[in-house]
Amino acid sequence: MGLKMREKQSVSREYARRYQQSTKKGKSVLLNEFVKLTGYRRDYASFLLRNWQKKVYFSNNKVRVIGDFVKRKSGSGRKSYYLDVLNELVDFWELLNCPCGKRLKSSLSGLVKKALYFKEMKISLEKSNKLTTISASTIDRLLRGERKKFELRPRSKTRPGKFLKSKIPIRLGTEWNEDTLGYLEIDLVSHDGGNAGGDFCQTLNTVDIKSGWTDMVCIKNKAQIWTFDALMEIKNRLPFPLKGIDSDNGSEFINDHLFKYCNDNDICFTRTRASKKNDNCYVEEKNNTAIRAYVGYLRYDTPQQLKLVNELYSNLRLLWNYFQPLMKLKSKIRIGSKIIKKYDEPKTPFQRIVEFKGIDEDIKTNLNQTFKRLNPFGLKRNIDRIQNKMINSPYYKKRSII
Repeated sequence: MGLKMREKQSVSREYARRYQQSTKKGKSVLLNEFVKLTGYRRDYASFLLRNWQKKVYFSNNKVRVIGDFVKRKSGSGRKSYYLDVLNELVDFWELLNCPCGKRLKSSLSGLVKKALYFKEMKISLEKSNKLTTISASTIDRLLRGERKKFELRPRSKTRPGKFLKSKIPIRLGTEWNEDTLGYLEIDLVSHDGGNAGGDFCQTLNTVDIKSGWTDMVCIKNKAQIWTFDALMEIKNRLPFPLKGIDSDNGSEFINDHLFKYCNDNDICFTRTRASKKNDNCYVEEKNNTAIRAYVGYLRYDTPQQLKLVNELYSNLRLLWNYFQPLMKLKSKIRIGSKIIKKYDEPKTPFQRIVEFKGIDEDIKTNLNQTFKRLNPFGLKRNIDRIQNKMINSPYYKKRSII
């Protein structure tokens, strides 16, 4: 059993007297004995023996006589300056689907203005100032307790298309002009709910590499005809011309119909290497953050569920592209075993397109007008309402497999 407080005080007094009169070698021996006997950390034990019954001045100019044992307080006792805006901070964090502190920090000022303009929140001037001046590290610290989430790993449903692979080139980093708009990475996300039998819905997910503009359409299965129609629907919605697409090796993409369309319309069509998901890293990342995070891993295989998912996407694509800030990697340097990554300033896809110099002014005007009339809180309410319908539907409770 360890020593009690009074026993530690007596032991410390005796060792301190001997310690302060001993040689350097003797001090080391005494300190080893004292640490073993009391269980103190070595640096604290050394400090205690050196300063026993001495006045020590701390940073607040207060005098403390070392040797008088005082029960320590838990924590500093200081109240956090930003604690009163925690509820509003959590609301904004949930609105953007739980981003990191840097991304949330970049959007807070605009979200506060939207909340006041649409009368979604009652935020005082003091709280408004705090929300606009809070740092990214403080945001992460305050939201630490909210970040515990469960992770699920999906299984790939890609089946290779064999016949046109020799005609569609593999994209390398130098073959695309990724410093311009219009080059999309595309992929399918399965909604089988853990049961791969029969037909079930798929989501065609597309991401523009330059801006991060993300669009998605749910289709009833992965047949080539539905995949092509969904891609054309997304193409017509893009705020910029489609210049290129990059897909995996699935037969829903590697087929003569899509290959001929791209050749006839001067669209660059490339594919990734087999079993190399990082070749399509932009869309693979969005499969989780923009699809799974909102739709989940349930099974959808009816026309009613297909309609609900597309209704959710009609709100999600606006919330994501106009209000969700993204960080793009600028450089990656390896120094020995350490990798140093540098990212640019967090910006939404909307901001990146508007700031792009090669885009028409008419497109910028239309995007700005759309942004002014959008209420992110209304979009989030619509998404929550549709998600509740999807989860609580009698069909899901009866047949879906978790």
